[in-house]
Amino acid sequence: MTGQREQVKTMTTPTIGFDCDISALHRLVEMALAEDIASGDLTGQATVSADAKCRATLLLKEPAVVAGLGVFELVLKALDPDLVFEPLVCDSQRIDEVPCSLAQVQGKARAVLAAERTALNLIQRMCGIATLTRKYVDIASGSGIEILDTRKTTPGLRVIEKAATKIGGGTNHRFGLYDGILIKDNHRAIAGGVTAAIRMARQEYPQMPVEIEVNTREQLQEALALGAERIMLDNMSPAEVAACAAIAGGKTYIEVSGGVNLSNLSDYLIRGVNGISIGALTHSAKNVDISLEFEELSHDKH
Repeated sequence: MTGQREQVKTMTTPTIGFDCDISALHRLVEMALAEDIASGDLTGQATVSADAKCRATLLLKEPAVVAGLGVFELVLKALDPDLVFEPLVCDSQRIDEVPCSLAQVQGKARAVLAAERTALNLIQRMCGIATLTRKYVDIASGSGIEILDTRKTTPGLRVIEKAATKIGGGTNHRFGLYDGILIKDNHRAIAGGVTAAIRMARQEYPQMPVEIEVNTREQLQEALALGAERIMLDNMSPAEVAACAAIAGGKTYIEVSGGVNLSNLSDYLIRGVNGISIGALTHSAKNVDISLEFEELSHDKH
C-alpha cells in the first residue's frame, strides 16, 4: 500500500466538479483506501494477472441527483494514474430514468477492483446527500430562503458531504469550528448570557461576524441590540419564527434551526427568514444504489 499512498499524494487531481480543500480530499481518499486495502487486495492478486485490463460502466439504479463523479475518478486514479474515466452525465444532474450509465472506466483490472468499493461508497454517499438536499431546495424554491447544511457530518467525510449539499443546491454553513463564530446555548450558559457571550466573542475576534442561537424573543432582542450579524432561532414553532422575524425587521440574517423536515418545511418559509439549517441533509441521507459493472477482462491469471 505504500506505493499507492504515494500515488494519492502526487497524482494529478481530476476535475472534481466542486471547490474544496484538495489536500483534505486527498487525505480522505488515502485514508479510505488504506482502511480497505492495507497490505494488499488478496483476492485480486490471487485471481487477476498483473497486466490484465478491464472496462466497466458506473451504473445508477435508482432516481437520484448525481454528485461525486470526480471523487469516484480520483479514487480509481489513486491506484491507476493512467486510468481512463469518461463521464456520461454531470454532477447536479437529476436522473429519473434508470438504470442509467453515469460513466465508462478503462484501466488496470487489479487497481479498479481494489478501488471499486471505496469509490462506490463515496459516490453513493454524495449522491444520497445531493438527492435529499434537492428535495428541500425544491420546496423552498421561490422563497429566497437558503437551505443550509450543518456540522452533523460523518467524521472524516465532511469535505465531500458538504460538497454534496452544495451540488444538490444547498448552501454551506461554516465548515468547522475554525472558520466561523456560532454561539450556541451551552456557550451562552457558560459565558453568562447573550450579551456577555457576544461581547467576549467580539473582544477576542473583532474581525469576525458573530452568529448566536436564541430560544426566546427576549434573547433575540438582546442580540439585535448588540448588532449580531446572524441570529439562529432554535427549535421554534412557525408562529414563533414569524413573530421573531417581524421583530428583527430585516436588520440581520435570520436562520431557523431545529425540527424542520420535508413534511413541515413549507410552514417555515416565512417572510424575514433568510436561511434554514437542516442536519438531516448529512446525518440522515440514504445512500443511492450505484454499481460498477465490468464489461470485459482481457487477461485471467488462470
